[in-house]
Amino acid sequence: MSKRDYYEVLGVERGADTKDIKKAYRRLAQKHHPDRNPDDETSAEKFREVSEAYEVLSDADKRAAYDQFGHAGVDGQGGGGFGGGGFGGGGAGGFGDVFGDVFGDIFGGGGGRRNPNAPQRGSDLRYNLDLDLESAVAGTTVDIRVPRLAACGHCDGDGAEPGSSKETCPTCNGMGKVRMQQGFFAVEQACPTCHGRGEKISVPCRKCHGEGRVQESKTLSVKIPPGVDTGDRIRLNGEGEGGVNGGPSGDLYVQVNLREHDIFKRDGRHLQCEVPISFVDAALGGELNVPTLDGRVVLKIPAETQTGKLFRLRGKGVKPVRGGPAGDLLCKVVIETPVSLNEEQKELLRQFQQSLGDTGKSHSPKENSFFDGVKKFFEDMKP
Repeated sequence: MSKRDYYEVLGVERGADTKDIKKAYRRLAQKHHPDRNPDDETSAEKFREVSEAYEVLSDADKRAAYDQFGHAGVDGQGGGGFGGGGFGGGGAGGFGDVFGDVFGDIFGGGGGRRNPNAPQRGSDLRYNLDLDLESAVAGTTVDIRVPRLAACGHCDGDGAEPGSSKETCPTCNGMGKVRMQQGFFAVEQACPTCHGRGEKISVPCRKCHGEGRVQESKTLSVKIPPGVDTGDRIRLNGEGEGGVNGGPSGDLYVQVNLREHDIFKRDGRHLQCEVPISFVDAALGGELNVPTLDGRVVLKIPAETQTGKLFRLRGKGVKPVRGGPAGDLLCKVVIETPVSLNEEQKELLRQFQQSLGDTGKSHSPKENSFFDGVKKFFEDMKP
């Protein structure tokens, strides 16, 4: 089942600020929390959904990836999917961390605390690649340019200027969070001094400004195997966004989309095309040169061929990327009515029509059966 849009889940606009996102999450989390709705599976599912949405939209990096690439940009970081294990590390503990960010111990605690300096895997990315049919069938190699967040080369992702050091944040004592008591509410939020890192950087890296990652565009050479089709994905390990705190990079998924072809239409491993023929060739028979992806082949048209008849050219389709025999090329005959006739040609057609005389019905069996059916239809309607 496809996931709902995270902004729709929380009921906020795409331009909503952090305050509005947090406010919307608090309202929905209170409403659907399992402690308030025991034995209600629907509420439990909605609680997991809003917690997952908040985990992504409350994090600047994850939100930027989601805005650019949709769910594919954050799968494995907060929504499960490509390489993750469910949101927030799997199970109730994952969304408990998110819930605890806002509510603290209001419902009895939000699970264990994560080390803010623990390595975190980078986000997976998706790149949409448009291919022509010939390249998809034969296979090819393409160069793509992918924007992403990568580990800063100047500080090796540390965030501190080389030669400088980090120290434990004195405000949160390395926890990355501070707790605020407001009457009945105990609220945890990111530490305002270290912004959730747990460490204080005395001299931020001059290239990444302490973030540990920088925005870059990388050119990659992607090998496209023969037989790919729309919807197929090619996985490039470690070519997604760089990890945090020395964590591994995410993966890049190149998703294939075939452009519309002027002649052929693809249907799995088979190809289809329409072949126009004159009514003379349809009536008397003949030979036609039919295009295939391997070149031209001669197609024999038998006499009295009707429009819509299919001719199958075996093995002239596509060899599937996952193995198996090549498909077929299905040629559909379309009889073309002549246009721009001169008077002499029109007169010849009149003479031809007159030559059929009373035997005309035997030459048009489909026409006669159709009008016989129409006649019977109206007769059956009479009282």
